Amino acid sequence: MAQYLYVTNGVTAPKGFRAGGVHCGIRPNTKKADLAMIASDVPCAAAAVFTRNRVKGAPILVTKENLKDGRAQAVLCNSGNANTCNADGVEKARKMCGFAAEALGLEPRDVIVASTGVIGQALPIGPIGAAVPGLAASLSAEGSEAAARAIMTTDTVVKNFAVACVLGGKAVKIGGIAKGSGMIHPNMGTMLCFLTTDAAISPKVLDAALRGAVDVSFNMVSVDGDTSTNDTCAILANGLAGNAEIAEPEGADFGTFTGALTQLCLRLARTLAKDGEGASKLLVCSVTGAKDLASARAAAKGVVHSTLFKAAMFGADANWGRVLCAVGYSGAETDVTKIGVSFSSKAGKIAVCKNGAGIPFREDEAKKILSEDEINIDVSLRDGDASATAFGCDLTYDYVKINGDYRS
Repeated sequence: MAQYLYVTNGVTAPKGFRAGGVHCGIRPNTKKADLAMIASDVPCAAAAVFTRNRVKGAPILVTKENLKDGRAQAVLCNSGNANTCNADGVEKARKMCGFAAEALGLEPRDVIVASTGVIGQALPIGPIGAAVPGLAASLSAEGSEAAARAIMTTDTVVKNFAVACVLGGKAVKIGGIAKGSGMIHPNMGTMLCFLTTDAAISPKVLDAALRGAVDVSFNMVSVDGDTSTNDTCAILANGLAGNAEIAEPEGADFGTFTGALTQLCLRLARTLAKDGEGASKLLVCSVTGAKDLASARAAAKGVVHSTLFKAAMFGADANWGRVLCAVGYSGAETDVTKIGVSFSSKAGKIAVCKNGAGIPFREDEAKKILSEDEINIDVSLRDGDASATAFGCDLTYDYVKINGDYRS
């Protein structure tokens, strides 16, 4: 994949977007912002993908309805409360759209609404309604980081990036913010991601580009095996870059745009995985030589999802048998007698398995390699030409501590 230039200002890097974040009172900690807004100066093409969990947050139901026409102009998101499994959830999600619409001079259907936090507790709507007018007035072209901080829950790192590319001779930018640290498993995870671009692109093609990017990025992340109820990845495209509209999912401009979007989503996905709850290491499993793409993805996700393997990585233990075990139950179609495994990091690389069996290696060298904060697990299946990469993290004591008192 081509490399694109990273630029500053996240979702406000593209022309015509403003953003901001404030503390409105959903969270008891007044030092933590809990309400974010993103707005475009002009109407946008829009697309989104959502969790596959059958239990879905009320904001997803409302946003799906709002996006039926493929158009939107703003995002309003709260943290601290998921607005899920509540009898009045849809009503409150619609009220949030109304608050944003009134403050920005839009129609409620032009607002993407999202929530994240504790499930099953009624969302306090009063603080949101009171804060939205001031938040809308405070939006700025430098407000992306404030918005990114306002959507964080157990995250420890702000996810706020942007890339630039050229479409038809016009400079185009794509920006993104994301949150997610726990309850993350393929098919996205407590993940919220909001993307913006000043590219001119039709809603249909924007949807195709987004789905392609999500398939190889957010859908290849696993922190703990729990698929959240509120996962949303949405994108707004306002066309202010002035390029000729990309009207079909083909051609050089579509390829360039999708490549840039994919690179941005991959960076956000890696950051989500590395910031997994309690995590001390990013795990990147690259599977090559698979029979088909489905097998490659299944094997890669199986490894980063394995509780036993994640625990071994926390202890810097080169227990490669747990890799083969995970591949074996992952559903990947493969001949296990051909599998090779190696571990690598900035401290070096070591082969630990060949043809499905162990090979001699130095345990002290392996431990040194596995003690770094980013670990690569290379799995060669030798069954074909397909490949895939999945992103995960180690499993530490702190994960249990965080989730043992999450509501407090």
